[in-house]
Amino acid sequence: MASMEPNGDLQRGDYEADNLRLHIVTWNVATADPPDDMSSLLLLDSPEDVDLYVIGLQEVYSGPLRFMSDVVFDDPWSYALMAALAPRQYVKVSSIRMQGLLLLLFSKLEHLPFIRDIQATYTRTGIFGYWGNKGGVSIRLSLYGHMLCFLNCHLAAHMKHAAERVFEFEYIADTQTFNCEKAERILDHRLVFWFGDLNFRIQDHGLHFVRTCISNQNYSLLWSKDQLIMMKQKEKLLQEFEEGPLDFQPTYKFDVNTDTYDSRFYRTWFAFNKKRKPAWTDRILWRLRPKALHADEQDKHGDGADAKDVKPLDEAEEYPLEIRQDLYTSNMEYSVSDHKPVTGVFTLKLKKMYTTPLVHLQAEGEWSADIDAMLLYSPLQPFPSSTWDWIGLYKVGFTSAFDYITYTWVKDDEVSIDDDAVKVYVNKEEIPVTGGKCMLGYYCNTLQCIIGISEPFQVHESKVAIEEGFLHEKISSLDQIVATENIRN
Repeated sequence: MASMEPNGDLQRGDYEADNLRLHIVTWNVATADPPDDMSSLLLLDSPEDVDLYVIGLQEVYSGPLRFMSDVVFDDPWSYALMAALAPRQYVKVSSIRMQGLLLLLFSKLEHLPFIRDIQATYTRTGIFGYWGNKGGVSIRLSLYGHMLCFLNCHLAAHMKHAAERVFEFEYIADTQTFNCEKAERILDHRLVFWFGDLNFRIQDHGLHFVRTCISNQNYSLLWSKDQLIMMKQKEKLLQEFEEGPLDFQPTYKFDVNTDTYDSRFYRTWFAFNKKRKPAWTDRILWRLRPKALHADEQDKHGDGADAKDVKPLDEAEEYPLEIRQDLYTSNMEYSVSDHKPVTGVFTLKLKKMYTTPLVHLQAEGEWSADIDAMLLYSPLQPFPSSTWDWIGLYKVGFTSAFDYITYTWVKDDEVSIDDDAVKVYVNKEEIPVTGGKCMLGYYCNTLQCIIGISEPFQVHESKVAIEEGFLHEKISSLDQIVATENIRN
């Protein structure tokens, strides 16, 4: 595996590989609702397409009523992000929430069948480990066979707790486990991204000096007293993580709805607190797994080499993975929070371990709500199928695997099986009478993902509904929504 210099060239180019563009955002939103326009945050006007979006939020509002509604429905932030990305053919692959911590992963539609083994988990560290206001949420997956993990953290606050922040991170990294033989823990993954409101501060320097450096854009004068940079000098695990240069304004703490750093004195039970010093609390780091040792290399290293690190290098050598950071910056135009969002854009250069989906899907014949429909699916490779697998019918531009119009159970609704394909029945009552461009997606319950998608096809309007005057009481609520949208457009 090769690493890189921030904003530099990938160090190896002597093999055929694909480049995937990854866009990561971390933002402590301080319980605010999402802004109306997130185009700048997501770089939607960039000429370079993004393949994966990973959005990590902290302090999403989790009051009792809102939190309970968010359990049933998508929270406002998830909804806003899906609304911005779905029209551009991005699908929410996975998400996880632990009170105010929220992590979302979106993929370009074309990559969806090649993102597998998706799992998500969380770890609480707030108030003796029982309260979820601090901690970490993670999503792990296989991307074209490469094991990736994304960890969004909100660590302990205040200047004096730098060591506690490191302990919390190490605790999260060590205790989170996944049901995956190749990567049971976070650090077993080929590539790990660690980001969030890590809460590290700028120590020793006074408020006036820090603000003067920021005003003059002399950010490098502050780096030596950044707590995360300081802790990396003595913490072995942190040294394995890389970070681009902090060539942007510290992202905390601002007066809400302004670009002005903290201008207020704070009353506590005992006294007035000073204005908060600006700090780079919001960070994005990454770690390529260190090379495992061959047995003969272990002899050179002596007894200090852990036996569990002695692994064959075949896979890493045959399927290289490299990373380059193309952008690391804050976005100053958003002011709904006392933090500014931080964005990291990366190029992943990888050799794909597979390029064929697990399942091929297609609609058979014409589809409309006037007749029962049939679909065909063909397993192209072995996969862990189960009685809980289903095939969803989706509108083109769907937001997530569960944003289906209807679905059919693969095993329950099988009609026939031959050597090449399985035919599955779809009841006409489940097909939208308004028609439209649709797709089919095979959801594998064991892998927790869509493993095959069809080409778009046309579902025709119901002739019966048209002849009956398109009676709204005879169509589903979803069809009414679609009909309303069509009228507006």
